[in-house]
Amino acid sequence: MPEVDNVILEWVTRAKSGDQDAFSELVYLYQDPVYNLCYRMLGESGEAEDATQETFLRVFRNLERYDTTRPFKTWLLSIASNHCIDRLRKRRMQFVSLDDEPTAAALALRSSDPTPEQAALTGEISSYVQRLLLQLDEHYRLAVVYRYWYQYSYAEIAEMMDTTESAIKSRLHRARKKLAGLLDTVDELDKTGEDRLADPMTKGS
Repeated sequence: MPEVDNVILEWVTRAKSGDQDAFSELVYLYQDPVYNLCYRMLGESGEAEDATQETFLRVFRNLERYDTTRPFKTWLLSIASNHCIDRLRKRRMQFVSLDDEPTAAALALRSSDPTPEQAALTGEISSYVQRLLLQLDEHYRLAVVYRYWYQYSYAEIAEMMDTTESAIKSRLHRARKKLAGLLDTVDELDKTGEDRLADPMTKGS
């Protein structure tokens, strides 16, 4: 959509000149995509909000470096993803317990006034998907998010992650394979639980 791109370019140009209203327009337009990427990468809503704010601060400080021949959203999400990976690395160094499970509140996705039934279903599905994503290496996780949440091409993902298309295809293949294995494990656990409920003689065994 060239008209939209022109408007965004105008906002960027004005923001570079110190126009805070123009930058606010960019924040308003992209805050949800940035938050969703941070949430998928970090798995905790509060930390995703902090990462989103830090992303826009970094964007504001580095607007002069933005190459206008490149899609602004692509550049913006690259900054967000790099910041998230930095956070994950620091988290690993500071991590105390591997047994902590993310709370339901942390895994709940933001939505636009859903009904209670929709909210419950969305929360359950989102929690399930997020738990699976968090078991992937962060670079595999990021490739999955870029591909299946933002529909970027292999070439675009390779550019954003500073690697090759073949490497991205390999990462996605391995990520899908691991996710499939995790799904099989969950299905097997669910089946075992159902069998135990159906056969009281197995209780406590």
